[in-house]
This record gives sequence, C-alpha cells and structure tokens, in this order.
Amino acid sequence: MSGDVIITDEGGVRTIRMNRAGKKNAINLAMYDAMTGALESTNASDALRCIIIAGIRGAFTVGNDLADFLGEMDNTDGPNRPATRFLHTLVDCRKPIVAAVNGLAIGIGTTMLLHCDFVVAAGDARFATPFVGLGLVPEAASSLLAPLHFGQRRAFEMLVMGHSFTAAEARALGLVNLVVPSGEVDAEAAKAARAIADLPEAAVRLTRELMRGPVDGLHARMDQENAIFIERLRSGEPRAAIEAFFRRKTPPS
Repeated sequence: MSGDVIITDEGGVRTIRMNRAGKKNAINLAMYDAMTGALESTNASDALRCIIIAGIRGAFTVGNDLADFLGEMDNTDGPNRPATRFLHTLVDCRKPIVAAVNGLAIGIGTTMLLHCDFVVAAGDARFATPFVGLGLVPEAASSLLAPLHFGQRRAFEMLVMGHSFTAAEARALGLVNLVVPSGEVDAEAAKAARAIADLPEAAVRLTRELMRGPVDGLHARMDQENAIFIERLRSGEPRAAIEAFFRRKTPPS
C-alpha cells in the first residue's frame, strides 16, 4: 500500500486519506492502487458501514500527478490504467461515501465528488476541472453527471471552460452538502459518517441503490471517456500543455 494513502478503521467507518503533502496530494499510480484496494476491501467487510475520503489541510487533491501523465503518454494500457480502475471501483462501492474536502479539489478531486453521498467542504475550498486546458477530456462520467446535476451551461463552464468555483458556489450547485471552517472539516465528516453507520444497514443500502439507479450507464460513459482520454494522451496537445506547465513551475536558473 502506498505510504501516501493512510487507511484507518474506527466504529464501522473506514477513512481513506490522501497524504502526499509535498505534492498537494497529486495522485500518482501507487495512490490509485491503494485507494482502489481500500474500496474493494470495504465492500467485502460486513463490519465497515461507511467510507470517508479525505485529504490534508490545504489540499483534498490537485488531481493527477502530471509526471505520471507524461509517462502514460508513451506507455498506457487503456482500461487497466490505475485511475480508470479506481473510478470504476468508486461507482461499484456498496457503502455510502462521505468526502472531507479541504483546500484544493482539482480535476478528479472535483469529479469524484459526483460519486460521493455526502460532501463536507472547508469555506476556503476551491474546485476546478481544467481537463480541456491540458488538451484532455473529463473523466469519472462527469460528462454525463455534470449536465444532469448542474445543467448544460454550468457544466460547460465547469468542464470545458475550466472555471474554478468556491465552496459556497459548490453548495449552491448541490455538489457540497455542508460548508464549515477548515479546522472543522474532518470532525464534521466523521460525524456524518458515524450517523450513517449507525442507521440500519440494509435500509441504507437498499435506499441508496434505489436513489442511484442502474450504474451500467456510468460505467459505459467512463469507458467512452477513457478511450478518448487515451487518444488525447497520445496526441501532441497534452504533452505540450503539461510540459509548458512544468516550465512555468520551474524557476529560471
């Protein structure tokens, strides 16, 4: 298991915490594998009733590790990409998911929230999906879910134009349930998760299944997004955009 992902279990609640502070929780391949395994083993456990996905103070996650992306451009294996496996496992998770969002939630840091059941965000959290600006397309079935949840125009602003939005705006959109001070995010997420875990398990599971409906369409859209995503990775646009990003981040010698 990656040392950048910390898994803890307490009182029927599993917390999956991204903990790569030096990189603002940029998710690398090992982190995806660790989080996928944590979700799968939660599904298999009768003792675990709810999941919290959390980050650290200042960063839920800034999205995919762009250095990994550069490697994937030349050596990618399509549907077996760790990010793809994580997203499909997220959709198939049978336990309710609470997200604790502090600081930056970029790219998949925003789109994974579409698959969470309750989201607590810090007042200073910022959300953005800058896929198109990197020459890519969105993932996590967000091209399907965002227009359904937020309407076509807001989804276009989010997914195509890549505009960022605040925690208050995210709450108004319905992406976030609760906005609290940064220091209270983990406690409020834990409080919500414990309340869910204390409810009758079968009733929670069945009601959640009824609310979500069939997930085949989500998997199909993820596969479609992923196929186009892979094509884009192999094109020249993402490489140029990512290399330009690294040049901006590297101070002149």
